[in-house]
Amino acid sequence: MDHRQDFVSRDSKAIVFGPLVVLAGIFLATFALTLASSRLGIAQPMVVLASGTVLFAAAVAMLAHSGVRHLRQAEQLNLTDSLTYLPNRRALHRDVQQEMLNGAEVALALVDLDGFKLVNDHYGHGIGDTAIRECSKVFCDLTEDEATIYRLAGDEFAVLVAGPVAGTLLEGLCRRIIERLAKPVKVEDRRLSLGASIGLARYAPGDPVDSSELLRRSDVAMSASKRGGRMRCTWYNRAFDKSREQLKQLDDEMRVALANDEFRLAYQPLVDSENRTVVAVECLLRWERPDGKQVGPNVFIPVAEESGLINSIGLWVLRQACIDALEWEDITLSVNISAAQLRNPEFPVQLGHILEETGFDAERLELEITETCLVLDPVVAERSLALIRGFGVKVALDDFGTGYASIGFLRQFRFEKLKLDRSLVVQASEDDGSRAMMLSSITVARAMKMGVTAEGVETQEQADMVRAAGCDQIQGWLYFKAMPAAEIGQHLGHPVKADGNNILKGQRVA
Repeated sequence: MDHRQDFVSRDSKAIVFGPLVVLAGIFLATFALTLASSRLGIAQPMVVLASGTVLFAAAVAMLAHSGVRHLRQAEQLNLTDSLTYLPNRRALHRDVQQEMLNGAEVALALVDLDGFKLVNDHYGHGIGDTAIRECSKVFCDLTEDEATIYRLAGDEFAVLVAGPVAGTLLEGLCRRIIERLAKPVKVEDRRLSLGASIGLARYAPGDPVDSSELLRRSDVAMSASKRGGRMRCTWYNRAFDKSREQLKQLDDEMRVALANDEFRLAYQPLVDSENRTVVAVECLLRWERPDGKQVGPNVFIPVAEESGLINSIGLWVLRQACIDALEWEDITLSVNISAAQLRNPEFPVQLGHILEETGFDAERLELEITETCLVLDPVVAERSLALIRGFGVKVALDDFGTGYASIGFLRQFRFEKLKLDRSLVVQASEDDGSRAMMLSSITVARAMKMGVTAEGVETQEQADMVRAAGCDQIQGWLYFKAMPAAEIGQHLGHPVKADGNNILKGQRVA
């Protein structure tokens, strides 16, 4: 029981038992006085009784006033969040319903802090509570008297605006919130990167919508903001409900697929740029449903990340890939891990268990992460990668050139390998500016003692260019498409030739 509930409990006891004790005392005193007057022969016992009755009535009135005051205090506490002292979820429903009854336009925003779970996981709930209080102050300062701020639960807040052009005002306020939370929030001696995803919904007089439905729509729109890349605000659209049902269905199907062993692994070889021998394979996940329909990773992986299923799928991929690669001596196995996996504090421990169970040599394993993993939470990423490297596992930065990674990130994380994204390779073969960017990236990687792989090489001209630029390895359909584990062995131990037949005419295959 928190201090607020304890206070309400004590007040409730006072309200119930206080009046009974006082009234009983007055009644007994009046009765005793009347009885004494009668025995002493006082002639007017009724006067004494009347006086006692007046006192009794006054006491009743006083206690009734006190009880009402305590009840109001208890009701106010019941509508207030005990951590931030903002109005809570009950207060939100009350206020929304009142504005609807008044015939006002109502606009509601649900604000979810993107990085709050990581704060709790890595700094503890004390710092987390302080961060929530600081954010509540930020929201109140930004909105001033233009809106009402509520804390609903955990890291969820609501912003309510009522009246003419409520939607326009609310959207402007939400953009201010996103802009402010793009900067670190100071909590004690720390500067925390939080960010926010916001969903907005509106009510116009006459709409068959209550407060619960308005809040649900805001929640649906907030989820759309998260799927869209976070740090944005999104208005509710009826199509979101249909999309959400489809995503839920896809998530259910993925859980069945994992249980029924419907996922498959394919492996794309990487070729040494000098001797043209296969030196590594990248593990790629495939899903073929029982009806024969192929579902691309670009479709199901984001859904798995949002639902948390990516952790189970990722562990299955790692374990199966290590088992498959046991037969390929001296060949590096590359496995992609998602940002959600890297943020999971249990992941390094789980990786260690898999290496021990399968007997796979940790020094032959290479984990590929994208720039997004670093940008979302560099502190957590650095800690996890340090533990992973402790096993002897190498780490590669995948898709370099498509996101936010800078030389500062490269210096901070010291990857063993840099993988140039296909878009950078293609652009480098078309214009001098992109080629200079590719060459400078390779130069920086070399200076930091990183290997360099060119991804998505599809023509001989591209292969010659990246080879001359200094890339160690070449990956792409010019040499190999992804293939089942059983076909890898035949390509090992001897130079390979470029095979233009691996390129589908007029279509690039991922």
